[in-house]
Amino acid sequence: MLSGYFDHAAAAPPLPEAREAMLPFLGDEFGNPASLHRYGNKPREAIDVSRAQVAALINSRPDDIVFTASASESNNLAVKGFALSHLRAGRGQSPAPEAPQSGTVPGHIVVSAIEHVSVLEPARSLKKLGFDVTEVPVDSEGVVHPDKLEAAIKSDTILVSVMHASYEVGTVQNIKELAAVAHKHKVPFHSDGTAAVGRISVDVADLGVDAYTFPAMSVYGPKGAAALYLKRGTRIPSLIEGGFQEKNRRAGTEDVAAIAGFGAAAAVTRAKLPEWSANLSKLAQRIFNELPQKLDHVIFTGSMSSRVPGHVSVVVEFVEGEAMLLFLDDEGIAAASGSSCSAKTLKASHVLLAMGLPHTKAQSSLVLSLGKDSTDADVTHFLDKLPPIVQRLRRMSPLYAKFQKGEDPYAVKPGDECEEHEETGG
Repeated sequence: MLSGYFDHAAAAPPLPEAREAMLPFLGDEFGNPASLHRYGNKPREAIDVSRAQVAALINSRPDDIVFTASASESNNLAVKGFALSHLRAGRGQSPAPEAPQSGTVPGHIVVSAIEHVSVLEPARSLKKLGFDVTEVPVDSEGVVHPDKLEAAIKSDTILVSVMHASYEVGTVQNIKELAAVAHKHKVPFHSDGTAAVGRISVDVADLGVDAYTFPAMSVYGPKGAAALYLKRGTRIPSLIEGGFQEKNRRAGTEDVAAIAGFGAAAAVTRAKLPEWSANLSKLAQRIFNELPQKLDHVIFTGSMSSRVPGHVSVVVEFVEGEAMLLFLDDEGIAAASGSSCSAKTLKASHVLLAMGLPHTKAQSSLVLSLGKDSTDADVTHFLDKLPPIVQRLRRMSPLYAKFQKGEDPYAVKPGDECEEHEETGG
């Protein structure tokens, strides 16, 4: 049990069942699952069992599960894979994207403005190769509205990708409705389910998605394993070539231990999810209810009505997120900040900016992601420790000094805002 750990979205402790399932493949059962001799048998069987366990968690067929090494790889495989499979789609019947003809594009891709960078960056990389990309806006709660999505779809749209739930603000999208909009225009739909799986029940058949991403970490499994669900009949080329693994969809010798742990964790999560989710919702609600009573000028972000259990995101005005994290860490509390600012770039969270928050407020965010073992005592400890930390930081804050003088602390002078990067490295 991890007292004071509120960063399960970044990493979660593997279940004992996951660790136990991994151990044989870190020792005597070291064989390659592709080998025809006896040493390949148990590793190959373990992958088959895990594939069935992972598929059962999201109500898919085992054959529709592609194992990868991370959710980022799964997202890349989905976005780039659909693009590569439609190189000759689009208005101009363009040749390969390295040399698009003038005035033509290989196809059009639609993503939401709050996607994880492992969706946004592949889309932007494809844009450099000639693809057209539209980032659909969200409202102040981080919700993608169906009419906005429909307005973004064009005659040459080849893929829509909208995350199921936000890592940062916890908002759960109506994926079933959004997928129906895409399918109305005969466009395949991908969703990144990293923040949803292990928190809410997921049924890919009911959602109607064509592709769906989630990692082992979402279900208290090990790092190094993830899945991409591909609906039966969906064909995309492999991004990693040179082998026949995963039915030619992802080459390379499998990480059998990580996959075995993934399967075991998925099976436990499937059985325990209702119990875990109820406790997570209860604990998060305590923070929503009690924090404003202990601390003024706090703004909860994301949807309050459609949210993953155990997720709290809040802007604490007049202080920086990173400073709060450091002081909380001194008190034994691990959390995250929506701001990814650094001393060099001072780049604010693209999610909060897309939701309409100014840069200064976006840099004051705190993100708490509770886990299955979180307790009331953990929440009480957090509620006791955060207010004095914030009061101390506000005494040093020029923004708070302006506020106390009756000035607008968020008035921006030219050149003061964080610069947004048009291009970033992957």
